[in-house]
Amino acid sequence: MNIYVGNLSYKAMEDEIRDMFQSFGDVASVRIITDHETGRSKGFGFVEMEDDEQAKAAIEELNGVEMLGRPLTVNEARPRAPRAPRGNFGNDRY
Repeated sequence: MNIYVGNLSYKAMEDEIRDMFQSFGDVASVRIITDHETGRSKGFGFVEMEDDEQAKAAIEELNGVEMLGRPLTVNEARPRAPRAPRGNFGNDRY
């Protein structure tokens, strides 16, 4: 299950998030989303857990828990909405 983790401190590290979630089960991956230009955290990320029951327990227990002075928003991630292509790639018209 893919889990959304929001309201992260900009100082939060992936290892810290992994440690929080591993107490509920095996964590397949942790990814903090960063700005492409600055490399700075956007304040949210995703945790992938193999077992749905463990993931649900983590969501229930960690939603609202403070990390680095901020209450986390933790819930099941929604599928990514389709996005329009960026730029004018492949457009031969001038």
